[in-house]
Amino acid sequence: MINQTRTVAAKPVSIISQKVRDFGELVKFKLNLTVVFSAVMAYLIAAVGTVNWLEVGILSLGGFCVAGAANALNQVLERDFDKLMKRTANRPVATGRMSISEAVLTAGLLSIIGLMLLATFNPWASFFGVMALLSYAFLYTPMKRISPSAIAIGAFPGALPMLIGCVAFQGELTSLALALFAIQFFWQFPHFGAISWLGFEDYQKAGFKFVASKDGERDRSIGMQGFIYALLLVPVGLIPYFSGTTGIASAIATSVLALVYAWFGWNLHLKNDRKSAMQLMFSSFFYLPLALFALWLDKI
Repeated sequence: MINQTRTVAAKPVSIISQKVRDFGELVKFKLNLTVVFSAVMAYLIAAVGTVNWLEVGILSLGGFCVAGAANALNQVLERDFDKLMKRTANRPVATGRMSISEAVLTAGLLSIIGLMLLATFNPWASFFGVMALLSYAFLYTPMKRISPSAIAIGAFPGALPMLIGCVAFQGELTSLALALFAIQFFWQFPHFGAISWLGFEDYQKAGFKFVASKDGERDRSIGMQGFIYALLLVPVGLIPYFSGTTGIASAIATSVLALVYAWFGWNLHLKNDRKSAMQLMFSSFFYLPLALFALWLDKI
């Protein structure tokens, strides 16, 4: 009798726990934190004087909600394709653990909350929030099954958190805002190039065309593209220095980081193997946070 009572009591806890996990998967919680990180770092780099940490909190929550809404809509639209790939087959909408209406409702509530929070800063912040949501869910998502240009299209909403964070403080488009946007924009090409190389077979099964293929094989230009886009990060990273926002230390640091990043792209171009793709992917994880911290610390 006692064991039965414990079992009955454990069921609601188990259901709630599963719901929480499903929500985390729906909004891509870990990936979403990188969006929040980018927006917050852009805000801190742009900030002058004492940082208002309440505003940082509002920006973080607003950015999290908008990005979560975009991810939820993405999973609703791609539910049938997610079933075909190992890494996405267990997503809540794809498995049916979460209904389409529930996911759409969640996306709607998150978008309203997120955009309202961003609007407390200025119209620019909320405008770019809307642009990020719509372009990710309704432009990038369908384009993934049409052309490799989806990476370039997806890089736009992917870089908007930087713009949102910067204009949240400055209230206008500045050279710094555009430079930070460009840093995250160009950073994404080697990053997603490496990911698309590693997940090529899985993406092929689902009909996604992230990578141009020839006779069913990966296009060898992935590494070269990564090399070129990483090199573009050198002049872009110097803009904050020449605009007087940061000093020479961060200019040197961001340039060295970009050159190292480019080297891993070149290495993938030469070897075109899994190990080189993994190295490029992991180098991308280091480049962005280190470059942003260098800009922030140098400004301080």
